[in-house]
Amino acid sequence: MNISISTIGIVNANIPGQGTQDIANAGFDKVFLEFGVFCSPYELEEAGMPAKGERQSDRISVADEPSEMGPQSARMLRMCQEKRLRVSIARAPYLPRDTKRTDLQELLARLQEESIRCCGEAGCNYLVVRPLFAGISAGQEWEKNRVYYLRLAALAREHQVMILLENQCRFVNGHLIRGICSDGETAAEWVDRLNQEVKEERFGFCMDVGVCNLCGQDMHAFARALGKRIKAVVLRDCDGHRENSLLPFLCTYQGQPQTDWLNLIRGLRDIGFDGELALDLSGTASGFSPLLRPQLLTLAKAVAEYIRWQVEIETQLGKYPSVVLFGAGNMCRNYMKCYGEKYPPLFTCDNNPKLWGTSFCGLEVRPPEALKELPDGCGVLICNIYYREIEKQLRELDVKNIGFFNDEYMPSFHFDRLKEAGSDGEIG
Repeated sequence: MNISISTIGIVNANIPGQGTQDIANAGFDKVFLEFGVFCSPYELEEAGMPAKGERQSDRISVADEPSEMGPQSARMLRMCQEKRLRVSIARAPYLPRDTKRTDLQELLARLQEESIRCCGEAGCNYLVVRPLFAGISAGQEWEKNRVYYLRLAALAREHQVMILLENQCRFVNGHLIRGICSDGETAAEWVDRLNQEVKEERFGFCMDVGVCNLCGQDMHAFARALGKRIKAVVLRDCDGHRENSLLPFLCTYQGQPQTDWLNLIRGLRDIGFDGELALDLSGTASGFSPLLRPQLLTLAKAVAEYIRWQVEIETQLGKYPSVVLFGAGNMCRNYMKCYGEKYPPLFTCDNNPKLWGTSFCGLEVRPPEALKELPDGCGVLICNIYYREIEKQLRELDVKNIGFFNDEYMPSFHFDRLKEAGSDGEIG
C-alpha cells in the first residue's frame, strides 16, 4: 500500500522547491499531485468572463482559452524528480461544488487530457477525474458522464493511466448533500459499465473520506459496495458539515472523532485494500506557519503510517512463521477472539509474576525471560497499552521481531474484565 501526500497547502506552484523539500525531509517518497494548484476551481469558473474594464465581445471563446498548466506542471514535476518524489496519483482540475457555469465542459475535457499527458510523462498510474454535474438534469448524469469519460479513455490507454471516478457531494441552498457517485452500488455500476465499453480495466474509483463524512455515509458499507474497484482513498478530516481537509484525527468534539475512522478501517480491511492512501491535510497545513510545517509533516507521515498499519494488520500478523503475545489482558483476549484461530500464538508473556504458569484464553502465561529462547523468525506482538516501555524491555531481551497489536479497530470486542489482578495496570 502506497502513502502519498497532497501538494495543496504545502507546495507553492510557482516556487515548489521548499515545499517539496519539506515533504521529502518528512520521509514521504510519493506525492498526490493536485493539478488544481495550476488551475484552481474558482479561476476555472471565471474562464471566458470579462475582466474589469473589458467588454465581453473582446473575450476569446471559452473553448479557445489557453491553458497555464503546462509550464507550471513541468516545473513541479522536475522539482519532484529532483527531490526523488514520485507522483503516484494526481487529481485533474475541477469546478467548485456551487458553480453555475454550464458552458465549461469542453474546457474541462481539454484540461483532463492535458492532465493525462502530464501523468504519462511523470509515470503516474492514477488520475482522479471528478464527474460532470453542472447543468445536468436528474436522470441524465450517467449518459453525460459516459460520453465525457469515454472521450478520455483512448488517451489514458496511450499513457498507461487509469482514470478514477470520485464520490461527490452537491451544494444545495448552502448545504452539502449526496451527489454523483455518492452511492456505492451506483458508483460500482458506473465503473463496471465504463470498463465494459472500453473492454479493459481503464477505470477505477477514488474514495474521498471527507465527502463520505459530509454525506453522513456508512464508510464500511460504501467500501464493501465498491470492493476492489477502489484504487485510492483520500484521507482527510472534517466536522461533517463544512468542507475541509484536516489531518486525520484532528477534528474532534468532546473527545469524540467527527469522522468515522472505525468503519473506514474496517471497510478497507474487508476488501483487502492495497492501493493508494492519499493524505490531504491542506486545510491544516494552510493554518500553520511555514516555519512549523516540517514538524507538521513529520506528524502527518506518522498518522498515515498508523492508518496503513491498521488497514494491513492481518497482513502484518501473517508475516511471521509463529507469534508470541506480550500481555495477558483484554488486548490479548481481543486478539484471541479475532485472530487466535488463524494465527495461534505459541504462548503469552506478562510482567505480573502472579500470572506465570497460569492459563489465559487457552495460552500458557510465561515470564518475559522465556522470550530469550524463541524459534527463528518468531514475532512478539505487544498486547498492552504501554507500547514504548515494553518495546524497550523486549529490545533489552534481544528480541528481534517486535510487532504491535492494537484493538481500537477490531471487527468485534470482548470486554470481560480479569478477575485476577491486571497485568501492569493494563486497561481494556
